[in-house]
Amino acid sequence: MHQVGYVLTDGFQLMALATQTAFEMANIVAREPFYAITNYVLNDCEARSSSGLIVSAHPLNRRSKADTWMIAGVLNPLASPQPEAVISFVQRASTRARRVAGICTGAFLLAEAGLLDRRRATTHWAYANAMQSLYPDVQVEADRIFVIDGTVWTSAGMTAGLDLALAMIEKDLGEEVARAVAHKLVMNQRRTGGQSQHSELLELAPKSDRIQTALSYIRANLNQALTVQDLASVAHLSSRQFSRVFTTETGRSPAKAVEGLRVEAARLLIEKSRHSLDTIARDTGFRDRRHMREVFLRNLGVSPQSVRSGVRTSPA
Repeated sequence: MHQVGYVLTDGFQLMALATQTAFEMANIVAREPFYAITNYVLNDCEARSSSGLIVSAHPLNRRSKADTWMIAGVLNPLASPQPEAVISFVQRASTRARRVAGICTGAFLLAEAGLLDRRRATTHWAYANAMQSLYPDVQVEADRIFVIDGTVWTSAGMTAGLDLALAMIEKDLGEEVARAVAHKLVMNQRRTGGQSQHSELLELAPKSDRIQTALSYIRANLNQALTVQDLASVAHLSSRQFSRVFTTETGRSPAKAVEGLRVEAARLLIEKSRHSLDTIARDTGFRDRRHMREVFLRNLGVSPQSVRSGVRTSPA
């Protein structure tokens, strides 16, 4: 049985515990108790979250063992120093465990323990610059959902921990089990580690059903021309009304929104599939590969080929 130990420090963030559900569902899908989960806290039998919820836990000491250690994050990793005893424990435990992971700002504790020195890592986007400043030996990749560098795993903020947990399940039990777990968790999509922390649809955040319907139509038909007239028809508005309402609700013109969604879809395909860049450009509505490159450079500052090269050179 694979032991998963959660290290909870004072004021830990409850979202870290959401990842336990992924391991629980994996046991159900696999029809065997593959994962055993235990919460640990320093010198106590309970842990208090940032919201005040108290969770039963085992005392963290030299006898505590796990195959995978999950370090829960806190709301503000800069507010107080990391507990020395926990840092020492993580340093020792990392040499015996199969892997150790920092969920969200839990990466700060790994960095303080020296486990991220000369490694690639990520954390919540709001604290990425602070991490790079405090720990210059860490190669912080601020716009990644999760990063795997050898035996050390780190995830971006909040829900990104679920993506990290699913990646662990896939590595342990296979892609089919991980996909089934994601389905049980009612996750809209499984995000790859290289995917951006920022969602284009979340950034647009329309207020009305009509504009939301238009955005859903865009995502489902990216390989089409998607003119303002087409989208206005879907939203049951005139072209002039649609452009005005769309821009008011999203802060972007329809054309810019379509471009952003195409870039996001193309980037995901580049990271997750082996399709050629010509095929991806065609399937996501770009005129050709050259046009896709121009739009990528304008929006992301990198070319599609650079995105693919980054995925290929990432440690497995």
